[in-house]
Amino acid sequence: MSDDLFIFAGEVSGDLHGEKLLKELYAVYPDLKIRGVGGPKMRAVGMECIMPMEEFQVMGFTDILSSLPKLIKQFKIIKKDILTHPPKGVVTIDYPGFNLRLANALRQKNSPAKRIHYICPTVWAWGKSRIPKMETSLDRLLTILPFEPDLFSKHQVDATYVGHPLIARINGHQYDPSWNQAYGVENEQQILSIYPGSRKKELLRNLPLQIKVAKQIQKGHPDLLIAISCSDEKFLPLLEKEAGDLIIIRQKHSYELMRASHLAIATSGTVTLELALHQIPTVVTFAINPLDVFLAQHIFRINLPHYALPNILYHGELFPELFGPNLTEDALYKKGNDFMLSEYKRLECIEGCKRLKNQLGKQDASKEAARAILEFI
Repeated sequence: MSDDLFIFAGEVSGDLHGEKLLKELYAVYPDLKIRGVGGPKMRAVGMECIMPMEEFQVMGFTDILSSLPKLIKQFKIIKKDILTHPPKGVVTIDYPGFNLRLANALRQKNSPAKRIHYICPTVWAWGKSRIPKMETSLDRLLTILPFEPDLFSKHQVDATYVGHPLIARINGHQYDPSWNQAYGVENEQQILSIYPGSRKKELLRNLPLQIKVAKQIQKGHPDLLIAISCSDEKFLPLLEKEAGDLIIIRQKHSYELMRASHLAIATSGTVTLELALHQIPTVVTFAINPLDVFLAQHIFRINLPHYALPNILYHGELFPELFGPNLTEDALYKKGNDFMLSEYKRLECIEGCKRLKNQLGKQDASKEAARAILEFI
């Protein structure tokens, strides 16, 4: 008997989205037969994995180039598996470089499986030429940003905004009122939180400067406590080495730390939108090597007014962002300290965060995506 669905997630954020999607799918049909590629969260829900997500994690253009032979081999294994045991539907989550090629390969091989992509690639940022290709290789596109469906022809592909997954995740989070006691943090303590990233290379490139600047800000505000969020237990040794005597907050208390923060410094990624939805003034950093900067600017022609997701959605600078060569010690200190010194800037940022949340709406993305997938297959 063929599977109902094959689901693919190739990175940490995809594993988070995949976990919620699986729970909603199983809630409607507990006996649904699902296999695919996923991370620890998706595996914990019960999906049969033919390959772990961790095998696909790469970062930056240069990393992708060095990992290309391995990715090609994995691509062939997955394609063969789907073609040999065709499911009713193939759901690919984000990770567009791999997933859109997979969808197109399945189309070319006349696979009977419906091809559904969840979380639209950033074609509005770069690679607009991919839009026609997506329209021919996909049967259904489920987007999590409200402006994305308008980029696609309704006659070619059914593109639907299902809401942003973080809305339901944050609304459903059960905050631990005594979380701070485990770390010796006082209830009314003013906190500068650091969110250094969810990948090792992100941590290595961003955390040392983030800590250095946080300590400089702390000198002018002695009552300010610095706390570092750990996105994964496997990074604890690395964080402990860099942090010294600073407090490290476990992943399970990430949202508690956000809600308690006065200011945050965060590596660019999904976490910046989480901070925006918690209405925490944040400075966004993204340290990348010179080769990646050159490739982004001159080869891939990525030239946006803003790169941090909250700023893209806000259509302006909600959070100060420092990318590549603009990320310097002096610049990060000034942007962070401005939020400490100017109550007007803090309140303006917080009001902007509220407007951004209203813009995203109240839809439960995972529920809507699961409903759309099940109806389609």
